[in-house]
Amino acid sequence: MADTALQRRPRLTSALGSALQIGLPAATLIAMLAVIFWIRPSAMSYFGFTLLFKFAVPLMFAALAQMLVIMLGDIDLSIGSFVGFVTCVAALYLDEAPLLALVILAASIAVYAGVGLLIHVRQLPSIIVTLGMSFIWLGAAVTLMPGPGGTAPRWLVAFMSWKPPFVPLPVLIALLTALIGHLVISRSSYGAVLRGAGANPRAVERAGWSVRTIRCAVYAAAGALACLAGLTLTGLTTSGDPNVAPAYTLLGVGAVILGGGAFTGGIVSPVGTVIGALTLALAGSLLSFLQVPPTWQIGAQGAILFLVLAGRILFSEHRS
Repeated sequence: MADTALQRRPRLTSALGSALQIGLPAATLIAMLAVIFWIRPSAMSYFGFTLLFKFAVPLMFAALAQMLVIMLGDIDLSIGSFVGFVTCVAALYLDEAPLLALVILAASIAVYAGVGLLIHVRQLPSIIVTLGMSFIWLGAAVTLMPGPGGTAPRWLVAFMSWKPPFVPLPVLIALLTALIGHLVISRSSYGAVLRGAGANPRAVERAGWSVRTIRCAVYAAAGALACLAGLTLTGLTTSGDPNVAPAYTLLGVGAVILGGGAFTGGIVSPVGTVIGALTLALAGSLLSFLQVPPTWQIGAQGAILFLVLAGRILFSEHRS
């Protein structure tokens, strides 16, 4: 009986840790919604949820892209610039020359995979390499489109304004991406290998897996998710802009950490990341309802992130 109790204790501790990772940002999200509904009861509606969360969709995809990179123990400082580059490509070519747009986006994803390969082979700091790539993506975007312009395809705008029955589109996308991410990263055997490549790459190699291939595939997947962030943002803004998403880089990191991720590699939560992205996106709306000046809103988002992380640390210390 004693042995059984000892065996169950680590499982219980792990379950409590997972619940804590998701519970704190979820509680913060619910609290912010409650304040908004108290100030503006009309926001508690289909249309209200759509307005509150529609710009959370591109941030959510950017945060998931950052999550994959952080899962490997790296960090990507180029996601914001890359999302801006994708909006320029989509606004310029996706409507009039869709094949060219797809080729450019596919080549961009291949470049992302190449960045992962370069970091692994040369053992370079990811923060330096991706910082350099951020200037390359920004330069390419400005070359294509020096300022805001272009036109989003009608089908993309129509999709982002689609109103599915019962559940608002942003909420539906959040639920689907959280479910898919949870099944792939947290529940599948291949997800365990991916997380292991960040936590203990030598053990993964001894098990017969190629860490080099895994890193290339994960960086390519991050590039694909960042492309989705750029496409959805283009559908919402109906145009392209090279400087439309610089905040996505750090907000994406914040969403991952807020959702229970860690910079040590191997510790990420797709569900927590989605909730973290929704929380940070909603923080701007809450501050607008509270009539906080826009110049203070980024600082207030940082304060929310700090308070939630402090609460997670306090609960962890109390549990241990």
